Amino acid sequence: MAKSAACLYLGGMSTLPPFLDRSRPDVPDLAVPRGVTPFFLPKQPVRGRLVRLGPLADALLTRHDHPVALRTMLGEALALVAGLATALKFSGTFSLQAKGDGPVPMLLADCTDAGALRGYARLAEDAALPEAPGARALMGDGYLAFTVDQGPDTERHQGIVSLEGETLAEMALHYFATSEQLPCAIHLACAETPSGWRASALIIERIAGAGGIDPELSEEAQEEAWRTAKILAATITEAELLDDALPPDRLLYRLFHGEGVAVDRPRPLAYGCRCSRARLSDVLHGFSEDDLDHMTIEGDITMTCEFCNVDFRFPRADITPAEPGERNLERNEDHS
Repeated sequence: MAKSAACLYLGGMSTLPPFLDRSRPDVPDLAVPRGVTPFFLPKQPVRGRLVRLGPLADALLTRHDHPVALRTMLGEALALVAGLATALKFSGTFSLQAKGDGPVPMLLADCTDAGALRGYARLAEDAALPEAPGARALMGDGYLAFTVDQGPDTERHQGIVSLEGETLAEMALHYFATSEQLPCAIHLACAETPSGWRASALIIERIAGAGGIDPELSEEAQEEAWRTAKILAATITEAELLDDALPPDRLLYRLFHGEGVAVDRPRPLAYGCRCSRARLSDVLHGFSEDDLDHMTIEGDITMTCEFCNVDFRFPRADITPAEPGERNLERNEDHS
């Protein structure tokens, strides 16, 4: 099937739940009930989330035939964005977007307030991957942006920093140090295991000296508690993060039992590509007649969702072009 248009589809969510949307492609209907486990250290200035994508990682990462290094970085991005999104109170989408001048010029992952997760990474044409690839080697120089998008009626909140650090975790830490001034520690892992691809994240944050903190705990004692928590979190291994047989609460107890760790209600994550034939048809209706003719091959226009790698074929005769002066706002890969 000839492909005449690629669609990095960033439009809003469908008003229908996925299982009722008959125009959606045949993609996994998969959810992980305990995808994110929030936790805190009682009476100490530390909270965090343990993210375990489980089989959801394999479903998301194997939609494209990416090299191992690229899948690894994308899996880390998915785990990171899931952990950060579930720390916020919002209605909409939280996204991570990185652009650089390296072999992977674009990385994108987003998560809705309901836990619908998706990601995309673009490998430059004829790109040669470095021998020991990491996020820095793959992305090169560029920028990292985090965005909270709560719909067209609400102003988006976005923070942007340059890509600094060798790993995706270091790049995210640079963002929080310079943009949010939020002390945190981030540990990411993604690898192919005997059960398939798995991705995980451990994120801890130092919270302000109020709410839930022992009022008798001095600033010096709070700082010491934070340093201790970072040291304990740093003992986690990739094997522990990716081990399906090690329950989240058991892993957290193993790390922080001396601090009296408390686990909150887990949050679900789900396969979250939100494309559908109906919505992509709306996107095509926003193009001019010349654009539509240019995309037509043998009477059809084929659009590919870059998130789930599914092709949608539309007969050109069924697509009415946009009126003069109209602009298609849903075919912008920068969320703008």
